[in-house]
Amino acid sequence: MDTSDPKIFFNRAGVCSHCMQYDVVKKEILSSAKSQKMLETLANQIKATGKGARYDCIIGISGGIDSSYLAYIVKRKLGLRPLAVHLDNGWNSKLAAKNIRQIVNKLDIDLHTHVIDWEEFKDIQISYLKASVVDIEVVTDHAIFAAIYDVAEKTGVKYVLLGMNEVTEKILPRSWTFNKNDIINLKAIHKKFGKIPLNTYPLMGFNKYKYYKTKVGIVSHTPLDYMPYVKRDAVQVLIDELGWKDYGGKHYESVFTRFYQGYILPEKFGIDKRRAHLSTLINSGQVSREEALLELEKPPYEKELMEQDYEFVIKKFGFSREEFDNIMKLPIKSHFDYPTNLNSKLSRKVYPYLYRFYPVIRPVYKKLQKIFPFI
Repeated sequence: MDTSDPKIFFNRAGVCSHCMQYDVVKKEILSSAKSQKMLETLANQIKATGKGARYDCIIGISGGIDSSYLAYIVKRKLGLRPLAVHLDNGWNSKLAAKNIRQIVNKLDIDLHTHVIDWEEFKDIQISYLKASVVDIEVVTDHAIFAAIYDVAEKTGVKYVLLGMNEVTEKILPRSWTFNKNDIINLKAIHKKFGKIPLNTYPLMGFNKYKYYKTKVGIVSHTPLDYMPYVKRDAVQVLIDELGWKDYGGKHYESVFTRFYQGYILPEKFGIDKRRAHLSTLINSGQVSREEALLELEKPPYEKELMEQDYEFVIKKFGFSREEFDNIMKLPIKSHFDYPTNLNSKLSRKVYPYLYRFYPVIRPVYKKLQKIFPFI
């Protein structure tokens, strides 16, 4: 990591704030014996709750490494009966579609695909581009969680299992991302720059999330946090047992995400997300610092593919080269330049202080989450 994260700081030993945070996570990484017991306990609870139902849990699937490996663990190792939910936002690569088919067919998992109205989705993505904010992926991530919880409620399933994990994803600067569930910010940006009403786009928000948790009783877990999770090993399992194909980059199953991470972020915002991904893998002992630095010497993705994606993306959005280049030249804005919910505003003010006291605050927050599961 470097000062492309403006909030980064270093202690007297030269250790950065992200590594200090990861040291706290490391202490919480469970031993193999304990993690196996936790997984077995969770699986038994899910089976008991879902007894007699067609499905006992909902999993999200994108075709990427984490969600695909989660599907493998849930079905083959835990013996659960999941319904896989996939959000089709119009940007799936052909390989992603093929990988998803391979995963659900090989594992004999039913698949529910939520297809978003393309004109609505295009309009809100263009709104974020014109808003000139950093986290354009809010548009997809917000809809994914909204769709998953909606399916869980409609099917009566009480457990949502997600492929997120702290072991390989913990490091991600707050300045590079934004609250995915801030519906006020999302609606404000779309209201200012959008042209088409969001009649079918899946919406969540804090109040709806609280409703799902406290009224409907939907519980979410991240099973990959309960086990030794090594990316290279997971990839090999997916290739050997399920015929899965690698994309060559994190979240590159989506053409837009590949273009966003490989072109928009570096060119407009000066952000190379690989720094965060590789830093997390270094901290988890899965990559050496030397290997990571060599990887960063390479371009985010091949020039030929970038040019191909550039043409594809602007054509799909209906932009000319000049129109898109002008959007790229717009002054960078903060998400906080637009209305946000109270939690986000509060977070902006107190986060710089909390950031420095993370080792003390994290255990307290974990305990609070057990009492108030919606925070």
